[in-house]
Amino acid sequence: MAGSALIAGVSGIVGNNLARRLLGQGWEVSGLARRPPGDIEGLRPVAADLLNPAGLQAALRDQRPSHVFITTWLRQPTEAENIRVNAAMVRNLLDALQPGGTVRHVALVTGLKHYLGPFENYGKGSLPATPFREEQPRLDVENFYYAQEDEVFAAAARDGFGWSVHRPHTIIGYALGNAMNMGVTLATYATLCRETGRPFLFPGSAAQWNGLTDMTDARLLARQLEWAATTPAARNQAFNVVNGDVFRWSWMWGRIAGWFGLQPAPFPGQGTPLEQQLADAGPLWREIAERHHLAEHDLNRLASAWHTDADLGRPIEVVTDMSKSRKLGFLDYQATEDSFFDLFKTLREARIIP
Repeated sequence: MAGSALIAGVSGIVGNNLARRLLGQGWEVSGLARRPPGDIEGLRPVAADLLNPAGLQAALRDQRPSHVFITTWLRQPTEAENIRVNAAMVRNLLDALQPGGTVRHVALVTGLKHYLGPFENYGKGSLPATPFREEQPRLDVENFYYAQEDEVFAAAARDGFGWSVHRPHTIIGYALGNAMNMGVTLATYATLCRETGRPFLFPGSAAQWNGLTDMTDARLLARQLEWAATTPAARNQAFNVVNGDVFRWSWMWGRIAGWFGLQPAPFPGQGTPLEQQLADAGPLWREIAERHHLAEHDLNRLASAWHTDADLGRPIEVVTDMSKSRKLGFLDYQATEDSFFDLFKTLREARIIP
């Protein structure tokens, strides 16, 4: 059953793919961002800042969504600031929508830092056993994901809407200028290696190179978001969401290299972070972009080396259990290598990579 959706963070990797999914399924979709994209046909743009309550209330005065999807966050220098800022964004949005009284469901996208801890303590200390399951308790540390959840729970108790929380692993999908975008980051890195002759060197840890892992296609996440928003049995539930396959980076790295016509460099046994490898790459990318007439000359708009390093540098194996949503009827599957290849093809067609 299609409804009226408001997507907060429509310019990001999740919001962009979700908007396209819902529009294709017949939903009315409004997309909120400070600078909403102009390339999604049928999207109703809402330009607003979630940290400006007065401006947000004015921008949303005539919005009457039945479903709200919160797919955005802002990185801050400390976890205390992450909590303050990101909780405020959720609170401000739901407060601004309260007078309309039309919201029936709110979906919040977080991630596996729910189980792994925030960036300041990422993958350290006492962690739950893998595969991660939704019933595992919160870690005894401050975490802005928990603060965001608590804002949704409080507003749901106040206003009577249902909710769902979605915890993807690393997300693969099309979006530019995104802070958490491994697929585009690896595409630009592979392009730089091919064009300059640099070795295509896995930047992460031995645990990630050798251990099992999984990932989340943004298109599959969009389908789960729609499913949970329209399935009564999914009301007031948290769900993991991954593609459904597992792999080792020792295998996937060669698959990615092959797509770009590269030979992968031997893994040296320890990580060589992308932030280090790409420290001097801005001018090199500009030269490549000019030579191939690419659409984006600024490498910083494409690559998020810090986040890719955080994911690939984890000292532990990370896999995720999907049984909860499977039992309730969400059976979608996506091969992860195809997620990468589909994205690389899209980037080439959009002239982001040559």
